[in-house]
Amino acid sequence: MKTIIRPEKIVWQELCRRPVIGTANLDVQVKEIINQTRLRGDTALIEFSEKFDGCALTELQVSDDEIDEAAKTVPDKLKSAINSARRNIEFFHSLPVKGSKVAEITKGVTCWSREIAIEKVGLYVPGGSAPLFSTVLMLALPARIAGCHEIIVCTPPDSNGAVNPLILYAASVSGVTGIYRIGGAQAIAAMAYGTRTVPRVHKIFGPGNQFVTKAKELVQADGIAIDMPAGPSEVLIIADGFANPEFVAADLLAQAEHGPDSQVIMLTDNSMMIDSVTAELNLQLSRLKRKEIAERALDNSCLILMNSLDDCMEFSNHYAPEHLIIATSDPSTLAAGVINAGSVFLGEFSCESIGDYASGPNHTLPTNGYAKSYSGLSNESFMKKVFFQEVTKDGMISLGPVVEAMAGAEMLDAHQNAVTVRLKAINNE
Repeated sequence: MKTIIRPEKIVWQELCRRPVIGTANLDVQVKEIINQTRLRGDTALIEFSEKFDGCALTELQVSDDEIDEAAKTVPDKLKSAINSARRNIEFFHSLPVKGSKVAEITKGVTCWSREIAIEKVGLYVPGGSAPLFSTVLMLALPARIAGCHEIIVCTPPDSNGAVNPLILYAASVSGVTGIYRIGGAQAIAAMAYGTRTVPRVHKIFGPGNQFVTKAKELVQADGIAIDMPAGPSEVLIIADGFANPEFVAADLLAQAEHGPDSQVIMLTDNSMMIDSVTAELNLQLSRLKRKEIAERALDNSCLILMNSLDDCMEFSNHYAPEHLIIATSDPSTLAAGVINAGSVFLGEFSCESIGDYASGPNHTLPTNGYAKSYSGLSNESFMKKVFFQEVTKDGMISLGPVVEAMAGAEMLDAHQNAVTVRLKAINNE
């Protein structure tokens, strides 16, 4: 990792740049996958599964028997953990939200809104080197609670064509209505446009690698809704002289092991903390099973000495991290200054891993700086707000002339006339 001492604000933008690995032909490759999937449907999906996942499939949809058999292979202790997380996530996402009131805007004009669940949603669940069954819980439970009628999951199979049992079990207890053994950009294309086997959905959710992310961007440009733009996973930690270097290093490595394009950053106002955390990183890194992946991520990462904790917070808001850990003696005070972050963890025991699995708030969060304008997933992400308005005769008399004047000024005669004919009808009465 690079060590950067008290960088001037003029270089902060450069320091906020995310790493990008091997994207020279990414657009061309992903567009070809999408086009082939759109044109040839299941046939293309089966070919891509053999090419990218190394398995020759005859069936894309996972059967009920496979799901039942998968549940038998999950140890009871792990089932208990999954269900504990499920209950916490359900409880959090079931908390009542403030509903919209019916309001009389002016005499005779009443307006209100109603939240309606998106009917068909597609969830992408990564399943490569680390099958993320926790992501099934984080995506499917809010969708079910929101009231989505059709909730499908796409996840890559292994070389034998099987889907990880933990993913299948988590899906089976979360309200998923269909599971498909498809990964990568082709899975996004299948959900976006539909095939003989895979139903078309109205909105696509879930994290993924650069191919998945690019596919989501491309189908969005084609009118298919997605949850949010996203990039590789990231964490930013603000640590003062009271922070525990062992904890800080552990949190940095927990995020670094996600992938070689992940990025982890520590900001501190204490120069000794950089030395202590560096020593802990070297010690803990040697014990990791995913050491090589974490090492590559650390090459894209840095420890930064700032002039003050206020500068640390200002930099953090500029960076807009997916995960922000505030490991200081008074985290609540510093947290009051948070403007841009996906999810914030306060104090030495609030590690990001807890949020990834079981505390309740969603772990599907905006990355790559999108926390400046996007929120993490919630029930509302699976709903749309419909506006209603009702205008009586009194309302037309009150508001009609206003609209006539405005529509006339915009030279939209038909808009103006739609009001005028009603006002004339009222006057004729």
